[in-house]
Amino acid sequence: MTEQAHKPKLEIRIIPVTPLQQNTSMIWSTETMEGVFIDPGGEVDRLMAAAEQFGVKIVAVWLTHGHLDHAGAATDVSERTGCPIIGPHEDDQWLLDELEAQGAKYGITDGRNVKPDRYLNDGDELELGGIKFGVAHCPGHTPGHVVIYNQEGALAFVGDVLFQGSIGRTDFPRGNHQQLIDSITGKLWPLGNEMRFVPGHGAISTFGQERQSNPFVSDANTGYQGAARDSSDAISQKLAKRWT
Repeated sequence: MTEQAHKPKLEIRIIPVTPLQQNTSMIWSTETMEGVFIDPGGEVDRLMAAAEQFGVKIVAVWLTHGHLDHAGAATDVSERTGCPIIGPHEDDQWLLDELEAQGAKYGITDGRNVKPDRYLNDGDELELGGIKFGVAHCPGHTPGHVVIYNQEGALAFVGDVLFQGSIGRTDFPRGNHQQLIDSITGKLWPLGNEMRFVPGHGAISTFGQERQSNPFVSDANTGYQGAARDSSDAISQKLAKRWT
């Protein structure tokens, strides 16, 4: 009885895929065993094998943005399972239309163009097995980037907006550095310091930790909520890993 009472409502496995080692998240309800892939970037056979291993029925693909390493396997997953592709914001459709061309640049041959069944907008809500997820539109890395989060479980899937000790690149077409900073401070920090996040690449962190130590978006860099501002740590910024 006690063990059942403490059984988590949600399980997660992070599966790095493609040569870019992008974190595809497989999350599922422990009650219904229905699950979703968040940002299935490639290696569809490996992803489907993971679902089979854990007995998960994939009922949707959720996309944070339109880059190849995050969306390349979405169409294949949808065709194999019959599930819908949800997200990102429609402002990233131009990227989803070019996934196969993107693949040629990185030697990734299994990526396919994507047409989502539903776009996501700021303030939208998603559901998995009765568990609610919020959506925040966070442009800057790409114009249609979204972040998907579960407030109750204090867990966010941030794609390439934010990383442990870094932020997403903004030197791609339609990237905007100040817009990205504004997205992080205006949309993510209000979700709370305890919010853990799964980035598109690399290790999990928390918003609170990044507000303290991230050389791009620490409170000392941004002056968030009236914090005293120091000079940016230019050396740490240059040394920080910037992902695609």
